Amino acid sequence: MQFLLLINIDPELIQALPADEYDAHMRDCLAHADELQAQGTLVMAQQLQPVEQARTLRVRQAQSRITDGPFAETREFLAGFNLINARDADDAMRIAHEFPWSRYGSIEVRPVADIQAERVRVGMGVGAAA
Repeated sequence: MQFLLLINIDPELIQALPADEYDAHMRDCLAHADELQAQGTLVMAQQLQPVEQARTLRVRQAQSRITDGPFAETREFLAGFNLINARDADDAMRIAHEFPWSRYGSIEVRPVADIQAERVRVGMGVGAAA
């Protein structure tokens, strides 16, 4: 099964962290990610640009509205993600717990849906007429 680990950070907590401590966490995190990737557990990991770079699109009643910033009004912001392979939700949570970032925000563990099954459901699977 695949799971997406959504890494949310509280900016006050991360800014209060001394730079050398942050760098140590980041080095450990990157080394751990390299290990997980070598094991075939980590599929992809990316850090996101700051929320100030985000733009949000909403379409309601055929009217498009683009606003600066993230969608949600929250103190935490989405800082990055890891796409992982895990046996089950408990295994995914164990892997999430190995990263330090939950101490400075939260890590949401969400199962990834099978998009091929959805393609088949809507008639666009292999062998379906397009």
